[in-house]
Amino acid sequence: MNSRGRRWSLEGMTALVTGGTKGIGYAIVEELAGLGAIVHTCARTEVDLNDCLSQWEKKGFQVTGSVCDVVSKTQREELINKVSSLFDGKLNILINNVGANRPKATLEYTAEDYSFLMSTNLESAYHLCQLSHPLLKASGSANIVLLSSIAGVVSLNIGTIYSATKGA
Repeated sequence: MNSRGRRWSLEGMTALVTGGTKGIGYAIVEELAGLGAIVHTCARTEVDLNDCLSQWEKKGFQVTGSVCDVVSKTQREELINKVSSLFDGKLNILINNVGANRPKATLEYTAEDYSFLMSTNLESAYHLCQLSHPLLKASGSANIVLLSSIAGVVSLNIGTIYSATKGA
């Protein structure tokens, strides 16, 4: 038995992972699916999404996906409606992974930069928690994971707005 087989099982559990086609999100989708969860993920681009879905299908993972830019309130609502439909109104795990940064000096940020970073890193996670609450509650066993950054706790020279969103 491999090390994964000696660990816990998520067989029959459902999960939504935002931004699951790259980086940490990709690794989270792989881990959850590898432990037996049925996973839905989203990405901004259909090409990235389809490429990852194909890889996961070859591995035998139960992963579906939607094109969704979480900056859009409408697209967030459509995402949760899709998840509700796929998972019969129940969701066990919500992973708010999506994040973005535009590193600049504080005085160089524009109103558009501020809006984009706040919408992507903070507003989307908060709103997805609200939207998914009925699904999480209906599952009877639910967890929400919010990915952050050390930049939200310690001053780093990577962008004040990013740090503020991650601290929130």
